[in-house]
This record gives sequence, structure tokens and C-alpha cells, in this order.
Amino acid sequence: MSIIEQNLQRVHRQIRTAAQDCGRDPRQITLLAVSKTKPVTAIEAAIDAGQRAFGESYVQESVEKIAWFRERPEGAGLIWHFIGPLQSNKSRSVAENFDWCHTLDRPQLARRLNDQRPVVRLPLNVLIQTNISGEATKAGIAPEEMLTLAALITECPRLRLRGLMAIPAPENDFQRQLAVFKRMSALYEALQRVHPSGDTLSLGMTDDMPAAIAAGSTLVRIGTAIFGAKE
Repeated sequence: MSIIEQNLQRVHRQIRTAAQDCGRDPRQITLLAVSKTKPVTAIEAAIDAGQRAFGESYVQESVEKIAWFRERPEGAGLIWHFIGPLQSNKSRSVAENFDWCHTLDRPQLARRLNDQRPVVRLPLNVLIQTNISGEATKAGIAPEEMLTLAALITECPRLRLRGLMAIPAPENDFQRQLAVFKRMSALYEALQRVHPSGDTLSLGMTDDMPAAIAAGSTLVRIGTAIFGAKE
């Protein structure tokens, strides 16, 4: 058994424990393996262990990986999520290659992704990135503007609004993590009341996953605990 397979099993155990601790069904939580900067050999090891959903942040690197796996049998059924900051001049590559985009945070980007999504592919699943901590340097739309952007996305036929994503300011204390995540969960519930198709709350990484799950996250983005520290 590879180290990556052992790590994946450990993370799945942690997800189960965190879910059970707050009375949730672990099957409600998707594990996204964040494979940015990692070689295809590491991704292959995760695939061998049963992982199918991968998160990437750097457009050129990720497009090369996607193309590499597209030509190989083990690439069948993989789901690719773009989770990095998205510049307008890179939107076409994301629209053409990915299944999901987590970092949609402005109207012009929604229009570009919609116009650039190939008609031969299913609509691009999108999440609205929300700046829940109010950090001046952090990407994401202001919470009070989220529903306006959501309404625009639903008018884009090549996009499918799936929910919200956030990267809160780093915080070591569980209760403080939980407080921020609960604000995000309330925002997600507000979205669902207007757009019932929203089914994804992308919250939580290696250092704050239990608090994210306790607050209602349906997708956790885990890199270091699976693949090791950044290279």
C-alpha cells in the first residue's frame, strides 16, 4: 500500500469521525484531493486508491495534467475542479477543460466562462467564492452581493450554479473556526432558499476540516494530508 493510499484512508477516517461527532452522515461529504504542484505519479497513486475528484489551482500545469490523463484508461471518470484564483485571460482554459470552477466571484467572469464553455460539454459546475472574513487581500465576492451574482449565473445556459466556496482567514482555534464557518453555512442556506439546486458548500482544508464539517460543509479540499507538504 502506497503512502498516499494510507493518507487517503486516514483522511476518510477523519471525515467519518468529524461527521459522526456532529450527527451528520459521512456520505454527505465529498473529499476533493488537492493535487496542485503534485506530479502525475502522485495523482495515479490516489486514483489507484479510489480517488476520483482532484483540485488544481494553476491553469497551465492543470491543463497539461488533464490532457495527460485524458489519453489514459485510468483517466476515465475523473472529475477536475479548478480551485485557484482565476484571471480573465485564463478563463477559456478553465471553461474548456474543467468540470467545476470554485472561484467565480464577479459577473464578467461568469459571462466569460459561459461564452467559452464548449457546447459539446455539460454545463460547467460553478461555486461562488465568498469573502466571508472580509479580508481586503482575499478574493471572493462580498456576502451581501452573493445573491445578485447567483441570479446572473442562473441566466447563463452553459453554467450550473452548485453553491458556495470560501477560504476564511487562517485560525487555529476550533471554536473560532466554527464561528466563521457557521456564517458561511447561513449564507449557503440563504442561497438554497432562492436557488434550491444549490447542493455544495466547499469549506475546509487540512487544518480546519473538522470545524468545516461541523458547520455543514459538503466538500472538503484536502492536499497536505494526502500528498504531503508543498514542494
